[in-house]
Amino acid sequence: MTAALPLVTLVLGGARSGKSRFAEEMVEAQGNGLYLATAQAFDEEMTERIAKHRNRRGDNWETIEEIREIVAVLEREARPDRPILVDCLTLWLSNLLFNDLHAGEEIQKLADLLQSGTLRGPVVFVSNETGLGVVPDNRLSRVFVDAQGDLNQLVARLANRVVMVTAGLPNVLKDQT
Repeated sequence: MTAALPLVTLVLGGARSGKSRFAEEMVEAQGNGLYLATAQAFDEEMTERIAKHRNRRGDNWETIEEIREIVAVLEREARPDRPILVDCLTLWLSNLLFNDLHAGEEIQKLADLLQSGTLRGPVVFVSNETGLGVVPDNRLSRVFVDAQGDLNQLVARLANRVVMVTAGLPNVLKDQT
């Protein structure tokens, strides 16, 4: 028997680290899951990435694509018998920032949900750890890296479990289950 997922899990990693696949396996071990996809395909390469993720998941997943209002989806869809995988917070944040939406308000809504005790089922968040590289050479990139770091710290503080994936290998950073 697979251990039940905690209410909130954060899976961090760099680009191509294996974090999404690891998170998918965690959810698949529980049965069918809901995949909350935050990506937008602005070019052919991103279209191919999205298709690769869809094909890897197969038919056992229900998918909802929502690039902005993930909190509303979590409030509506979370339930004890079907974990939700949010892939990923990094693209969600970039959608908010680059479309001049009120990122601070949406992040606060997420924090409020995670702190409220009203989340009705397990959620696994995937996010990039963008702060491990060189300091970006332009203001916009620095603003994004800073905002991503703040978001990751917030979700990590509120999560029951935090896992860092490097080269496909998970390292549990926090486990309060």
